[in-house]
Amino acid sequence: MNLKNRLAIVTGGGQGIGKEICLKLVRSEAKVIIFDVNEESFNKTVEEIKAIEGKILAFKVDVTKYEEVKKAVSYVIDKYKGIDILVNNAGIARDSLLLRMKKENWDKVLDVNLTGVFNCLKAVIRCMMKQRYGRIVNISSIIGLRGNIGQANYSAAKAGIIGLTKSAARELGRYGISVNAVAPGFIDTAMTSQLDKEIVEKITSQIPLLRIGKPEEVASLVTYLASEEAGYITGEVIRVDGGMAM
Repeated sequence: MNLKNRLAIVTGGGQGIGKEICLKLVRSEAKVIIFDVNEESFNKTVEEIKAIEGKILAFKVDVTKYEEVKKAVSYVIDKYKGIDILVNNAGIARDSLLLRMKKENWDKVLDVNLTGVFNCLKAVIRCMMKQRYGRIVNISSIIGLRGNIGQANYSAAKAGIIGLTKSAARELGRYGISVNAVAPGFIDTAMTSQLDKEIVEKITSQIPLLRIGKPEEVASLVTYLASEEAGYITGEVIRVDGGMAM
């Protein structure tokens, strides 16, 4: 999957799955630009990727603020004369049972995880439509497909991403733009590493492959969907979950 001369924006690329996506794209020879609010994280990622001679930059961008996203996208277009790939990965969790969930935690999760995707889509599609080419990959979750106790806000946002993906795929297909969603399952990240061993063992026992997924396994699928080889795939939601949501 050679992405030479392709330019990709990855939101939330400073750590976890987003970081692995950046690494995979760079190793496929894409130029990568990270949009992230955590400067400490994305600076470390940029230095690590530059060490393998990757072409990467990062900008502090809050995806919940459309004007901020639009300004950053305009700068990228002016500098590089186009955007080929958008990976909407930025996301947060604020877990709580419905009865105890604070309104601000509902709003914050929907704002980052769903409105952030809309803002980035809206900012880049005019450029992609003009060049009649684009690959958009939205990171959803199996929680958006099956729900989960204590994650009503997260589940609603990730389910919303699936609907947004399918609608965007129908609208943008005529311009040579594919729009797909990837739904990771239980993946080994900083977030899951904080769980008790007993909880991890219980979850793992429910996975047909009997193991936790690796961030690079998600990144490999994202890279494929971002490539020309995946040109006839659009509007799909592909799980990377070891069969957990089967």
